[in-house]
Amino acid sequence: MTASHLDLLAPELDAVGGEVSVWCGRADGTPVWTRLPDQQHYAASTMKLPVLVAAHRRAAAGGLDLDAAVPVHNEFASVHDGSAYSLDHAEDSDDQVWDAIGTSRPLRWLTQRMIVRSSNLATNLVLDQVGVPAVAEALDACGSTATTVARGIEDYQARDHGLDNMVTAPGLAAVLVTLVAERAADPAACKEILDVCAANEWNDGIPAGLPAGTRVSHKNGWQNRVCHDAALVQPADAEPFVLVVLTTTDLERSAADALTARIAAAAYTDLTGSRP
Repeated sequence: MTASHLDLLAPELDAVGGEVSVWCGRADGTPVWTRLPDQQHYAASTMKLPVLVAAHRRAAAGGLDLDAAVPVHNEFASVHDGSAYSLDHAEDSDDQVWDAIGTSRPLRWLTQRMIVRSSNLATNLVLDQVGVPAVAEALDACGSTATTVARGIEDYQARDHGLDNMVTAPGLAAVLVTLVAERAADPAACKEILDVCAANEWNDGIPAGLPAGTRVSHKNGWQNRVCHDAALVQPADAEPFVLVVLTTTDLERSAADALTARIAAAAYTDLTGSRP
């Protein structure tokens, strides 16, 4: 039996210092190839995807107005003890939200900025409106096990007391699968969420390994030794598939992104029968 292209990459993944988890499967949730599926990784900005799902679920239930104006500020209360903390502008990747401090912006706009530019400040503002329990409920509704969003970004007081944001490859895959099936939220919301993720402007991971023009609805995240990407891939002439790559390694971000792109290229070949 001929080895798959993902199988041929396995020795390279084994040689990387650290852990590389992969979930590759069909959009209906059927796994095709997995590696270290039970390994938990620090979530980095992939936690923003379930926050987005939770925001839309609460809006559909009438508990949140996505078009309401939200004051933009940089002071938050720790989920551990309510103590105040603020974010470091230098650690963010979206100046537009920081430029809006002291004004108000629609909640929907903030949800978009936390995905397309991975804004940390927008994420905490959205999480303040949505609430951590609603994110846990959304993850449960998606069947996303061993994946938790317990605190806001840079809530180090909570982190130091054991409250952290953790993901697994199948946990993130479950969110994407339920979005495709329109079970993560109502159908219109699922479509909007995937459209927002398709507008992601950080595309050096999974999208870089695919043919130009391939629609990729994805959320990535990076910090220190962590570099992740979770995507719904929709080839032009083949069935869609879900790919999640989580790397907690000693690789620099550019090298980790390049590795993720090679995994994406192998997955594309295995699932479509053609090379990207």
